[in-house]
Amino acid sequence: MVERADAGDIVDQQSVPILQDDDAREVFAKVTVAAETVLARSLPQLIAGTAARTPQRIVPGQYFGRRKPEDGRIDWSRPAPEIHNLVRAVAPPFPAAFAEVGGERWEIHRTRVSACRAFPEERVRLFAADGRCYLACGDGGSCCCWPRPMPVGPSIPPLWHSG
Repeated sequence: MVERADAGDIVDQQSVPILQDDDAREVFAKVTVAAETVLARSLPQLIAGTAARTPQRIVPGQYFGRRKPEDGRIDWSRPAPEIHNLVRAVAPPFPAAFAEVGGERWEIHRTRVSACRAFPEERVRLFAADGRCYLACGDGGSCCCWPRPMPVGPSIPPLWHSG
């Protein structure tokens, strides 16, 4: 074992496709399958001590430490694709992206970058159009979203289900 996470030698690796709307749970599932494949392929060499090892370079500025729940706060001044990537990166089961809406903390569990244009100069950041809920982003773009107010009691169901 090495002192720091992700600092050991690389013995094997396998890429996984990450699609534009994949969230953390979906990426985790893909990486889990890849890890099982890599382990099955590499375990005999690891046990025999014959596995080829490639040192992993740790470059300052390219390593991100453990995240905190506050890292999920949505910065409305950011462009729509960046907000979308934040939401999907911190999707449940991790502490979700969130925003203050009408004085309440709302979790945003899923978004999709939308062609619907917003008006970033307005103070309203959450708006409805075409029967959907949108986040107005700093670049004038928007993300269609599935927000959830933080429940006081039992879990509150989503406003609608994606189809």
